[in-house]
Amino acid sequence: MVIVLNNHELIARDVKLKDQNEKTELSFYFKVTSETYHDITVLLYENDFRVHIPEKNITFSATIGQYATSINNLYEEGKEGDFFLLLVEK
Repeated sequence: MVIVLNNHELIARDVKLKDQNEKTELSFYFKVTSETYHDITVLLYENDFRVHIPEKNITFSATIGQYATSINNLYEEGKEGDFFLLLVEK
């Protein structure tokens, strides 16, 4: 499933969308490569997202509620890691 954060498309898997305390929560995993690592980390540091899920016609503003990665050093060429995001509606 495609998830768009601030006009940046991510190919997401294990997507979960739910309402929690009257706010939307979206969690998902996505792959990050050594080639895309810098752009993704710059995007995530913004922590102010316009989230769009085209397949479900859902759009909302969110911040990071939880973040995790399977690898610490994606600066080495050819590496790939799994990132996890839980986004919470503002």
